[in-house]
Amino acid sequence: MTIKRTLKLAILLAGLLLGLGPGCEGFFVDPVLTGITVGPATTIQTGNTIQMAAVGTYNDGSQKNLKSNLFWSSSTPSVATISNSGLATGVGPGQTTITGASGTATGTATLTVTIGGLTAIQVSNQDNVTSITYGTSEQFVAMGTANGRQFDITSSVTWSTLPASIPNVNIASSTGLLTTTSGPTSPVEFRVVATDPTTNISNSMAFSVRP
Repeated sequence: MTIKRTLKLAILLAGLLLGLGPGCEGFFVDPVLTGITVGPATTIQTGNTIQMAAVGTYNDGSQKNLKSNLFWSSSTPSVATISNSGLATGVGPGQTTITGASGTATGTATLTVTIGGLTAIQVSNQDNVTSITYGTSEQFVAMGTANGRQFDITSSVTWSTLPASIPNVNIASSTGLLTTTSGPTSPVEFRVVATDPTTNISNSMAFSVRP
């Protein structure tokens, strides 16, 4: 082997060794974040907190917990807020979507908040009336009292009437929307009841439907 050929091989080998050394971007490329899984999807009470977590998936198939360079947000801050470190706090009853994002990758989880320490329920309706005519409808509202505060719990309680079955009258158990159909020629009186399914605390108001 000639001296010139030997030198070329030595230079080539040295270049390869340098390329394999630390800091060389020609041979080692950092994996790219392609997806994020956020959790847990769970239920907490107002005033309570929960630490949300995010796991990143990379284009080389690897996964790791994401603790920094992550942007957290809550779709409904009136239900739950979330800190820069991913600590979610229950504010009011309902559901919110918690999002963790880094660059173009995002992940979400649904957080449900219920009222803790409920002591009373107040029933009313949007039009502040005590009766309607057949063929019309009325939206009922439930306000819950807990820890000295009031919350709108209309969608969290179970709605019913007393008596339970009334001809031409129906109330949606999950929303409190009372609907009626036309036909009867005499009025009917009953009570609209809101019940918290967790504590069984309930309250009602007298109502009537007239021709």
